[in-house]
Amino acid sequence: MSATTHDVAGSGGRHGGASRRRLARLAAVQALYQLQLNPGLSAEVVIREFVRDRLGREIDGELYGEADVELFADLVRGVASDRERLDETLSAALSEEWPLGRLETILRLILEAGAYELSHRPDIPPRVTMSEYVGIAYAFFTGSEPGLANGVLDRLARTLRGGEL
Repeated sequence: MSATTHDVAGSGGRHGGASRRRLARLAAVQALYQLQLNPGLSAEVVIREFVRDRLGREIDGELYGEADVELFADLVRGVASDRERLDETLSAALSEEWPLGRLETILRLILEAGAYELSHRPDIPPRVTMSEYVGIAYAFFTGSEPGLANGVLDRLARTLRGGEL
C-alpha cells in the first residue's frame, strides 16, 4: 500500500487528538487490507500486531505516528464483524454504474470503515467522518475515487445521521 501516515496526517509532526484519530483511520484501513489478503487471520491478531509492531514505530524508514488505539481497534473489529451489513448499506448508496463488486479493494475498505463510523460512532460528527475518509481516499488515489467516496459517504451520512448535517 502506498499511503503513509505523512500522506494522511499532513506535515508539521502534529500528533494531537485529531491527528491521532486520522492516523487510527489510516491504520484501520491498512489492517482491514491485511485481513482481506489473509482471510485466516482474525481481527484480534491483526489489531495486536499493529499496536505492538507498527503504531508509533518506524518501519522501513517510515514513521507510523501515534494513533488513537481505541478508535483503531473499534474500526477494525467493527468492520470485520459487520461487513455483510455494511456492504448492504454501501450497495444501496452506490449507483448502478458502480456496484460494490466493481470497486477497488482499498476504496471498498475505506467506504466500509466510513460506513461503520457513521453508523456506530455517534460521538464523531458525520462531517468529520466524511472529511477524514475522503482524505484517506486522496492518499491512495489520484483519479475520481475520492469524489466517489465523498458522494457515497454523503449519501450514507444523510441516511444514517441526516439530522446532524
